[in-house]
Amino acid sequence: MGKKKKSFQLFSTIKAFRFLHIAIYILLCGIMFFAMYSNVKPKELNIDPFQPSKETIRSPLTIEDKESTKRKQDEAAKEVEDVYTLKKEYADNRVDLISSIFDLIVETNDEAEEIYNSTKKEWEKLSEEDRKNAPEKLTSSEKLRMLEPKLPADLTDRIPVSVFTALLEATPDQLSRAEDAIITAVNNIMKTRIPASEVQNAKKKIEEELRYTSVDTSLKNPIKELGQFAVIQNEYYDVDLTEEERQQAIDAVEPVKILQGQIIVKEGQLVSRDMIKQLKLVGLLNSDNSVQPFTGLMIIILLMMAAIIYYFQSEVPTDRNRNFYLLLFAIIFSITIVLMKMISLFQQIDYSEIGYIVPVAMGALLVKLLINEKVAIISSMIFAICGSIIFNEGVTGTLNFSIGVYFLFGSLAGILFLSKHNRRGKILQAGLFVSLINIALILSIMLLKNGNYSSLDFGSSVIMAVASGIIASVLTIGLLPFFEGGFGILSTIKLIELSNPNHPLLRKILTEAPGTYHHSVMVANLSESASEAIGENGLLARVASYYHDIGKTKRPHFFIENQMNIENPHDNIAPQLSKTIIVSHATDGAEVLRKYKMPKEIVDIAEQHHGTTLLKFFYHKAKQQSDREILESDFRYPGPKAQTKVATVIGIADSVEAAVRSMSNPTPQKIEALVNNIISDRLQDGQFDECDITLKELDIIAKALCESLNGIFHSRIEYPAEATKQKVKEA
Repeated sequence: MGKKKKSFQLFSTIKAFRFLHIAIYILLCGIMFFAMYSNVKPKELNIDPFQPSKETIRSPLTIEDKESTKRKQDEAAKEVEDVYTLKKEYADNRVDLISSIFDLIVETNDEAEEIYNSTKKEWEKLSEEDRKNAPEKLTSSEKLRMLEPKLPADLTDRIPVSVFTALLEATPDQLSRAEDAIITAVNNIMKTRIPASEVQNAKKKIEEELRYTSVDTSLKNPIKELGQFAVIQNEYYDVDLTEEERQQAIDAVEPVKILQGQIIVKEGQLVSRDMIKQLKLVGLLNSDNSVQPFTGLMIIILLMMAAIIYYFQSEVPTDRNRNFYLLLFAIIFSITIVLMKMISLFQQIDYSEIGYIVPVAMGALLVKLLINEKVAIISSMIFAICGSIIFNEGVTGTLNFSIGVYFLFGSLAGILFLSKHNRRGKILQAGLFVSLINIALILSIMLLKNGNYSSLDFGSSVIMAVASGIIASVLTIGLLPFFEGGFGILSTIKLIELSNPNHPLLRKILTEAPGTYHHSVMVANLSESASEAIGENGLLARVASYYHDIGKTKRPHFFIENQMNIENPHDNIAPQLSKTIIVSHATDGAEVLRKYKMPKEIVDIAEQHHGTTLLKFFYHKAKQQSDREILESDFRYPGPKAQTKVATVIGIADSVEAAVRSMSNPTPQKIEALVNNIISDRLQDGQFDECDITLKELDIIAKALCESLNGIFHSRIEYPAEATKQKVKEA
């Protein structure tokens, strides 16, 4: 007994340690890190260049081979030929130039003719003696001098003078035919592409084309010279267009990627230099980046720990010891992670799907039952992430998404099942439900992979899915009492022990206050059914009801259920004293229960079941007997008000049972009206303000109480006296 007391004190000291939560968070980080360390540690490859590989090596990730991509882009750019642009406007420009030259020739001839005619008219006006020397037409040289100022300087430099002289000497008809011929030839030649290397050939072509025209013989050579002058290069290298096409060719090149799961080296294959380069690229030979996976692991662990810290700070009420529940969570979490890691070691037998048998739902179920649902849900997510890393053997990449989804949905299935069936006896059924969801998930995963699976593969996976759910429920049932006992949590076994009629306190009630004992049993029956109706612990309600009036054993005869064939002592004392005696049974009961080291839940219910309700009978009696003002607060129970739903149910059942027992002829209608009135009065009096019970749950409690009371106080057939005697005789 002494050792047990010392260990309890040590445990209490540990729970009250100021920095315990920090130590637990660090411990959880360490457990997760070491559990997943080997799964993210870069694999050391025994690779020798130009030697056969001892194993098949796959890429752990998808990554772009930028060097190969660049090489392909350069090759694509080189294949693009230089782009040359045809300057179509050059043909029109050269034709316009030839036309302008001929126009200037015609203009010069016309001016020369005008000068001649003007001189001739002047000559005709002279006397016969003065008209001895008749005027002559301008010579070609004179016309040429007139033409040269009109022509551009570069034109006269590049075209022989003889060409202009011949054109100036030609008749208008000859000039017209020559112009048409040369313009046609220049236009035809200049419409084709003439690169720099083909200019001379183009000049020869125009010479050939002009050779057979119907131009006067004297003009063929001049127009040939003029045509060759007109033909120039019209195709030029386009830098911008060339670069644009090369960029398009580069953009069209698909990036060279090493895909996740792609075989880089086959077993027995000679390791080439390119293979070594690819292995380095995917990080399998890069020792410089060996710290990166561990850094990534620490980041994801810190993110998960942030979620745990947040949920414990927001979801665990301040009136509960956070260190207590955090320590409980840490143990459950550690057991689940260690169990995962131990089973993952069997992956070495080349069966990567062994993870399907892990009873990961066990951790989620225990957290749901011992802490709360929201923490259980976040735990499920963390188990899924850790599991996807721990069971990554045999899959490409660091995360095994299939096993992660399997763990997540299996755990959530168990939590959701217990949310609707919040009873300890439903744990095994929850395990079967988890098995069913596991089967559906495994079949879904296998079908999505579209692989060729044999019947044996399907069968073994389904067996593991079923085993996972059942083992999870069995482990939950087996571990639950240890956690409840070790952490002082009120367990089912403990409640059953406290419900034993041979318990000293129950024997005390039975012997010293038999009426109170009977009343407590009736309240136990009512509160159990009502608690279970709203999803609360019915066994806790029953056992707490047995002890809720233990304080009445101190002065049993002052309570009406124990006043059999005796005078009511309250008739002879002041109502203030009666109030003190009646009210004290709640605090007296709590003191007795604490003295016997009863669980805190039962002590709280004994103290809270009357809340701060008003002793109406003695309050009104005091008002009648006194002339001074009597305060309501002086005739109320000290409280506190009910803090839990079970305490609320027991308080209602306590009042209902006493009220119905005092009814002369209870009927279902009267019972229903009475129950509704008692609940309504307590609601209006604010007795439920400190409890998170809902109006819907109060309605369910009322219906459950009415059903139980109707079963207890059901009407019976009254037999005539003679018939009754005959029945007794026959019996």
